[in-house]
Amino acid sequence: MKRVFSIALLLICGLWAQSLPNRPDSFFFAVIGDSGTGLGPQYEVGKVLAEFQKTTPFKTVVMLGDNIYGSDNPKDFEKKFELPYKTLLDLGVKFHAALGNHDSPGRQTAYKPFNMGGKRYYTFKPKSGIRFFALDSTLMDKAQLEWLEKELADSGSEWKIVFFHHPLYSSGARHGSDMGMRAEVEPLLVKYGVALALAGHDHFYERIKPQQGIHYFVAGGSAKLRAGNVRRTSLTAKAFDTDRSFVLMEIDGDTLYFQAISRKGITVDSGSFERPHKGHTVADSGPVGSKQR
Repeated sequence: MKRVFSIALLLICGLWAQSLPNRPDSFFFAVIGDSGTGLGPQYEVGKVLAEFQKTTPFKTVVMLGDNIYGSDNPKDFEKKFELPYKTLLDLGVKFHAALGNHDSPGRQTAYKPFNMGGKRYYTFKPKSGIRFFALDSTLMDKAQLEWLEKELADSGSEWKIVFFHHPLYSSGARHGSDMGMRAEVEPLLVKYGVALALAGHDHFYERIKPQQGIHYFVAGGSAKLRAGNVRRTSLTAKAFDTDRSFVLMEIDGDTLYFQAISRKGITVDSGSFERPHKGHTVADSGPVGSKQR
Protein backbone atom coordinates (compact mmCIF):
# COMPACT_ATOMS: atom_id res chain seq x y z
CA MET A 1 0.00 0.00 0.00
CA LYS A 2 2.84 2.37 0.89
CA ARG A 3 4.49 1.69 -2.49
CA VAL A 4 1.24 2.38 -4.39
CA PHE A 5 0.77 5.63 -2.47
CA SER A 6 4.33 6.71 -3.32
CA ILE A 7 3.74 6.12 -7.04
CA ALA A 8 0.45 8.05 -6.91
CA LEU A 9 2.14 10.93 -5.11
CA LEU A 10 4.85 11.12 -7.74
CA LEU A 11 2.24 11.28 -10.47
CA ILE A 12 0.23 13.99 -8.70
CA CYS A 13 3.32 16.10 -8.02
CA GLY A 14 4.48 15.81 -11.62
CA LEU A 15 7.80 14.27 -10.58
CA TRP A 16 7.18 11.24 -12.79
CA ALA A 17 7.84 13.25 -15.92
CA GLN A 18 8.42 11.91 -19.40
CA SER A 19 11.40 13.43 -21.18
CA LEU A 20 11.28 11.43 -24.40
CA PRO A 21 9.57 13.15 -27.33
CA ASN A 22 7.06 10.25 -27.59
CA ARG A 23 6.50 10.92 -31.28
CA PRO A 24 3.86 8.76 -32.98
CA ASP A 25 6.13 7.30 -35.66
CA SER A 26 9.06 6.51 -33.36
CA PHE A 27 10.30 3.07 -32.37
CA PHE A 28 10.34 2.57 -28.60
CA PHE A 29 12.06 -0.07 -26.50
CA ALA A 30 12.99 -0.68 -22.87
CA VAL A 31 16.19 -2.11 -21.41
CA ILE A 32 16.52 -4.23 -18.26
CA GLY A 33 19.50 -6.16 -16.97
CA ASP A 34 20.31 -8.64 -14.20
CA SER A 35 16.61 -8.77 -13.50
CA GLY A 36 15.69 -12.33 -12.55
CA THR A 37 15.73 -12.45 -8.76
CA GLY A 38 12.04 -12.97 -8.09
CA LEU A 39 12.33 -10.60 -5.12
CA GLY A 40 10.49 -7.40 -4.19
CA PRO A 41 12.70 -4.88 -6.02
CA GLN A 42 12.22 -6.71 -9.32
CA TYR A 43 8.44 -6.55 -8.90
CA GLU A 44 8.61 -2.86 -8.03
CA VAL A 45 10.67 -2.09 -11.14
CA GLY A 46 8.18 -4.12 -13.16
CA LYS A 47 5.30 -1.97 -11.88
CA VAL A 48 7.06 1.29 -12.67
CA LEU A 49 8.02 -0.01 -16.11
CA ALA A 50 4.38 -0.86 -16.78
CA GLU A 51 3.28 2.61 -15.69
CA PHE A 52 5.70 4.25 -18.10
CA GLN A 53 4.49 2.00 -20.91
CA LYS A 54 1.14 3.80 -20.75
CA THR A 55 2.71 6.98 -22.12
CA THR A 56 5.82 5.59 -23.83
CA PRO A 57 4.23 2.76 -25.81
CA PHE A 58 7.15 0.38 -26.17
CA LYS A 59 6.41 -3.11 -27.47
CA THR A 60 9.99 -4.41 -27.16
CA VAL A 61 12.12 -5.07 -24.08
CA VAL A 62 15.72 -6.27 -24.32
CA MET A 63 17.14 -8.25 -21.40
CA LEU A 64 20.88 -8.04 -20.75
CA GLY A 65 21.45 -11.38 -19.07
CA ASP A 66 21.16 -12.96 -15.62
CA ASN A 67 17.52 -13.27 -16.51
CA ILE A 68 16.84 -16.11 -14.04
CA TYR A 69 19.06 -16.35 -10.97
CA GLY A 70 19.38 -19.68 -9.17
CA SER A 71 17.09 -22.57 -10.08
CA ASP A 72 15.14 -22.33 -13.33
CA ASN A 73 12.27 -24.78 -13.19
CA PRO A 74 8.85 -23.71 -14.52
CA LYS A 75 7.87 -22.15 -11.18
CA ASP A 76 11.05 -20.07 -11.26
CA PHE A 77 10.25 -18.70 -14.70
CA GLU A 78 6.84 -17.76 -13.37
CA LYS A 79 8.15 -16.11 -10.18
CA LYS A 80 11.23 -14.44 -11.72
CA PHE A 81 9.78 -13.33 -15.06
CA GLU A 82 6.11 -13.94 -15.81
CA LEU A 83 4.66 -12.38 -12.65
CA PRO A 84 6.94 -9.32 -12.36
CA TYR A 85 6.18 -8.36 -15.97
CA LYS A 86 2.64 -9.74 -16.24
CA THR A 87 1.06 -6.40 -17.16
CA LEU A 88 3.48 -5.93 -20.05
CA LEU A 89 3.16 -9.53 -21.24
CA ASP A 90 -0.63 -9.23 -21.20
CA LEU A 91 -0.28 -6.16 -23.45
CA GLY A 92 1.71 -8.15 -25.99
CA VAL A 93 5.10 -6.62 -25.19
CA LYS A 94 7.87 -8.89 -26.51
CA PHE A 95 10.96 -9.59 -24.43
CA HIS A 96 14.23 -10.55 -26.12
CA ALA A 97 16.87 -12.04 -23.84
CA ALA A 98 20.64 -12.32 -23.99
CA LEU A 99 22.37 -14.89 -21.80
CA GLY A 100 24.29 -13.97 -18.66
CA ASN A 101 26.83 -15.95 -16.66
CA HIS A 102 24.12 -17.03 -14.18
CA ASP A 103 21.78 -18.28 -16.91
CA SER A 104 21.13 -21.81 -18.12
CA PRO A 105 21.52 -21.74 -21.93
CA GLY A 106 19.45 -24.84 -22.65
CA ARG A 107 16.33 -23.87 -20.75
CA GLN A 108 16.42 -20.16 -21.47
CA THR A 109 17.03 -20.38 -25.21
CA ALA A 110 14.07 -22.76 -25.43
CA TYR A 111 11.79 -20.59 -23.28
CA LYS A 112 9.37 -19.04 -25.77
CA PRO A 113 8.70 -15.73 -23.94
CA PHE A 114 12.44 -14.92 -24.19
CA ASN A 115 12.14 -15.08 -28.01
CA MET A 116 15.61 -16.57 -28.49
CA GLY A 117 14.51 -19.23 -30.98
CA GLY A 118 16.65 -21.89 -29.32
CA LYS A 119 19.87 -19.97 -30.05
CA ARG A 120 22.60 -18.55 -27.81
CA TYR A 121 22.99 -15.60 -30.16
CA TYR A 122 20.53 -14.25 -32.70
CA THR A 123 19.24 -11.16 -34.46
CA PHE A 124 15.83 -9.56 -34.93
CA LYS A 125 14.44 -6.62 -36.85
CA PRO A 126 11.47 -4.96 -35.09
CA LYS A 127 11.15 -2.13 -37.60
CA SER A 128 12.56 -1.22 -41.00
CA GLY A 129 16.04 0.27 -40.61
CA ILE A 130 16.56 -1.08 -37.06
CA ARG A 131 18.20 -4.38 -36.19
CA PHE A 132 19.24 -5.87 -32.83
CA PHE A 133 22.01 -8.43 -32.29
CA ALA A 134 21.93 -10.52 -29.10
CA LEU A 135 25.27 -12.05 -28.12
CA ASP A 136 26.38 -14.69 -25.63
CA SER A 137 29.29 -12.92 -23.95
CA THR A 138 29.93 -15.81 -21.53
CA LEU A 139 31.07 -18.00 -24.42
CA MET A 140 32.43 -15.72 -27.14
CA ASP A 141 33.93 -18.27 -29.52
CA LYS A 142 35.16 -18.15 -33.11
CA ALA A 143 31.84 -19.36 -34.51
CA GLN A 144 29.93 -16.54 -32.80
CA LEU A 145 32.39 -13.90 -33.97
CA GLU A 146 32.14 -15.14 -37.55
CA TRP A 147 28.35 -15.12 -37.28
CA LEU A 148 28.37 -11.59 -35.89
CA GLU A 149 30.55 -10.25 -38.68
CA LYS A 150 28.38 -11.83 -41.36
CA GLU A 151 25.14 -10.57 -39.78
CA LEU A 152 26.48 -7.05 -39.33
CA ALA A 153 27.80 -6.95 -42.88
CA ASP A 154 24.53 -8.22 -44.35
CA SER A 155 22.05 -6.37 -42.15
CA GLY A 156 21.55 -3.29 -44.33
CA SER A 157 20.03 -1.48 -41.33
CA GLU A 158 20.82 2.12 -40.47
CA TRP A 159 20.54 1.41 -36.74
CA LYS A 160 22.60 -1.56 -35.55
CA ILE A 161 22.21 -2.27 -31.83
CA VAL A 162 24.05 -5.03 -29.96
CA PHE A 163 23.16 -6.28 -26.49
CA PHE A 164 24.93 -8.77 -24.24
CA HIS A 165 25.90 -9.33 -20.61
CA HIS A 166 29.56 -8.48 -19.93
CA PRO A 167 30.32 -4.79 -20.59
CA LEU A 168 33.08 -3.74 -22.93
CA TYR A 169 33.29 -0.51 -20.93
CA SER A 170 32.30 -0.10 -17.28
CA SER A 171 33.55 1.85 -14.27
CA GLY A 172 32.39 -0.82 -11.83
CA ALA A 173 34.71 -1.64 -8.95
CA ARG A 174 33.34 -5.21 -8.76
CA HIS A 175 33.72 -6.17 -12.43
CA GLY A 176 34.56 -3.24 -14.70
CA SER A 177 35.39 -3.38 -18.40
CA ASP A 178 35.83 -6.79 -19.97
CA MET A 179 39.04 -6.29 -21.91
CA GLY A 180 38.96 -9.74 -23.52
CA MET A 181 35.50 -9.16 -24.92
CA ARG A 182 36.45 -5.68 -26.02
CA ALA A 183 39.45 -6.93 -28.00
CA GLU A 184 37.32 -9.53 -29.79
CA VAL A 185 34.06 -7.67 -30.39
CA GLU A 186 34.72 -3.95 -30.59
CA PRO A 187 36.64 -4.03 -33.91
CA LEU A 188 33.54 -5.52 -35.55
CA LEU A 189 31.23 -2.94 -33.97
CA VAL A 190 33.43 -0.12 -35.25
CA LYS A 191 33.92 -1.65 -38.70
CA TYR A 192 30.20 -2.06 -39.37
CA GLY A 193 28.90 1.15 -37.83
CA VAL A 194 27.15 -0.13 -34.72
CA ALA A 195 25.55 2.82 -32.97
CA LEU A 196 24.62 1.39 -29.58
CA ALA A 197 25.92 -1.37 -27.28
CA LEU A 198 23.99 -2.42 -24.16
CA ALA A 199 25.37 -4.57 -21.34
CA GLY A 200 24.65 -5.57 -17.74
CA HIS A 201 26.72 -7.60 -15.24
CA ASP A 202 27.64 -4.58 -13.09
CA HIS A 203 24.61 -3.89 -10.91
CA PHE A 204 24.06 -0.20 -11.57
CA TYR A 205 23.39 2.23 -14.42
CA GLU A 206 26.20 3.91 -16.33
CA ARG A 207 26.35 5.82 -19.59
CA ILE A 208 29.83 5.74 -21.08
CA LYS A 209 31.29 8.60 -23.07
CA PRO A 210 31.24 7.56 -26.77
CA GLN A 211 34.09 5.28 -27.73
CA GLN A 212 35.08 5.26 -31.41
CA GLY A 213 31.64 6.55 -32.31
CA ILE A 214 29.75 3.89 -30.31
CA HIS A 215 27.45 4.69 -27.38
CA TYR A 216 27.81 2.18 -24.54
CA PHE A 217 25.36 1.77 -21.66
CA VAL A 218 25.54 -0.48 -18.59
CA ALA A 219 22.09 -1.32 -17.24
CA GLY A 220 22.60 -4.18 -14.81
CA GLY A 221 20.59 -2.82 -11.90
CA SER A 222 17.01 -3.80 -12.71
CA ALA A 223 16.68 -6.13 -9.71
CA LYS A 224 20.06 -6.36 -8.02
CA LEU A 225 22.03 -3.36 -6.82
CA ARG A 226 25.70 -2.92 -5.97
CA ALA A 227 25.39 0.38 -4.16
CA GLY A 228 28.27 2.82 -4.46
CA ASN A 229 30.15 0.58 -6.87
CA VAL A 230 30.77 3.07 -9.68
CA ARG A 231 34.34 4.38 -9.75
CA ARG A 232 33.66 7.57 -11.67
CA THR A 233 36.46 7.88 -14.20
CA SER A 234 37.11 9.62 -17.50
CA LEU A 235 34.83 6.98 -19.03
CA THR A 236 31.74 8.04 -17.08
CA ALA A 237 29.25 10.40 -18.69
CA LYS A 238 26.56 9.65 -16.08
CA ALA A 239 26.10 6.98 -13.41
CA PHE A 240 23.48 5.93 -10.88
CA ASP A 241 24.26 3.33 -8.23
CA THR A 242 21.92 4.09 -5.34
CA ASP A 243 18.79 2.22 -6.45
CA ARG A 244 17.45 -0.19 -9.09
CA SER A 245 16.76 1.17 -12.54
CA PHE A 246 15.81 0.54 -16.16
CA VAL A 247 16.16 2.48 -19.41
CA LEU A 248 13.66 3.65 -22.01
CA MET A 249 14.81 4.44 -25.55
CA GLU A 250 13.14 6.02 -28.56
CA ILE A 251 14.45 6.08 -32.12
CA ASP A 252 13.12 8.87 -34.31
CA GLY A 253 14.84 8.90 -37.69
CA ASP A 254 18.56 9.46 -37.12
CA THR A 255 18.15 10.38 -33.43
CA LEU A 256 17.99 8.12 -30.39
CA TYR A 257 16.57 9.48 -27.13
CA PHE A 258 17.27 7.74 -23.82
CA GLN A 259 15.85 8.03 -20.31
CA ALA A 260 17.17 6.11 -17.31
CA ILE A 261 14.58 5.72 -14.56
CA SER A 262 14.90 4.60 -10.95
CA ARG A 263 12.70 2.18 -9.06
CA LYS A 264 10.96 5.24 -7.59
CA GLY A 265 10.02 6.49 -11.06
CA ILE A 266 12.53 9.35 -11.04
CA THR A 267 14.52 10.13 -14.19
CA VAL A 268 18.21 9.87 -13.29
CA ASP A 269 19.65 10.47 -16.77
CA SER A 270 18.31 11.50 -20.16
CA GLY A 271 19.52 12.84 -23.47
CA SER A 272 19.91 11.99 -27.14
CA PHE A 273 22.49 11.29 -29.83
CA GLU A 274 22.66 10.97 -33.59
CA ARG A 275 23.49 7.64 -35.16
CA PRO A 276 26.92 7.34 -36.80
CA HIS A 277 26.69 7.85 -40.55
CA LYS A 278 28.68 5.97 -43.15
CA GLY A 279 32.29 7.07 -43.09
CA HIS A 280 31.91 8.69 -39.67
CA THR A 281 34.83 8.00 -37.30
CA VAL A 282 35.77 9.16 -33.84
CA ALA A 283 39.28 9.04 -32.42
CA ASP A 284 39.92 6.24 -29.95
CA SER A 285 39.97 7.37 -26.33
CA GLY A 286 42.86 5.05 -25.60
CA PRO A 287 43.14 2.04 -23.25
CA VAL A 288 41.32 1.99 -19.95
CA GLY A 289 42.18 -0.24 -16.99
CA SER A 290 39.65 -2.95 -16.14
CA LYS A 291 38.86 -6.18 -14.42
CA GLN A 292 38.02 -9.43 -16.18
CA ARG A 293 34.74 -11.26 -15.77
